[in-house]
Amino acid sequence: MVREKEIYKVTLVGSVGNVVLLMFKFVAGILGNSSAMIADAVHSLSDFITDVVVLVFVKISSMPQDESHDYGHGKFETIASFLIGLALIAAATGIVISGGGKLWAWMGGEQLEAPGWLALWAALLSILVKEALYQYTAVKGRQLDSPVMLANAWHHRSDALSSIGAAIGIGGAILLGQRWTVLDPIASIVVGLMLVKVAVELLKTSMGELTECSLPEETEREIEEIVKSVADVCEPHNLRTRRIGNRIAIEMHVRMNGNVSLSEAHHRASAIERLLKERFGHKTFITIHMEPVKT
Repeated sequence: MVREKEIYKVTLVGSVGNVVLLMFKFVAGILGNSSAMIADAVHSLSDFITDVVVLVFVKISSMPQDESHDYGHGKFETIASFLIGLALIAAATGIVISGGGKLWAWMGGEQLEAPGWLALWAALLSILVKEALYQYTAVKGRQLDSPVMLANAWHHRSDALSSIGAAIGIGGAILLGQRWTVLDPIASIVVGLMLVKVAVELLKTSMGELTECSLPEETEREIEEIVKSVADVCEPHNLRTRRIGNRIAIEMHVRMNGNVSLSEAHHRASAIERLLKERFGHKTFITIHMEPVKT
């Protein structure tokens, strides 16, 4: 419950920032005659929609396990991360297409209109606010081990990067003269391609969880070392791991002396579970199958 409240608080802070920014950007884009700033405002709108997705899915993922979900509802948080990745790649693709269209028009001889100072100040303000929101959300996301918060943090940074591109284009058009208005679409294309890369990484991570991808090899080796640290337990094998939202599941076979009592075997298995939960969280799912040492 504490984790859920913290995620809600962080997301609401981001939502307020996104609402204020997108309204200011739309006004600045219209009054400042800047299509780049209007596009940036649309990006902020996508951030706000993402915040709504986070609030809805985190509520669902925090629900306890029930008869239909023996492992809880953690995968809903992964689904939210996947949707955020899709929204990010859609926004990035739109930026690239829009910038490419303007660049093509300029190459065809069309004169691009220079934006006003209000649009530049809006872009600079957006960079500061969105980078602050990124740092805040990313730190909290790492503390709470929340993939969806980390994905949302990158959405904040993507908006900051988009604003940097807009600021370069708008500032170049204002300060360097009409001949350099093409900097706006060029910067948009570069930033859009950077965002596509970030979105692909987010989609790759969430798809890995949804398709039951194993934990990293170094994590599995660490699990095996923890198991072998328990007295009279050896040869951990058939190790299977996966993530379920912010939890992990571990299944394995271990060997021990076949002459020990059932009570003693249970005691050693409980010791393994305790050590693994101390390392990976008390909500870690652990299944241990005990076998006698081969002679």
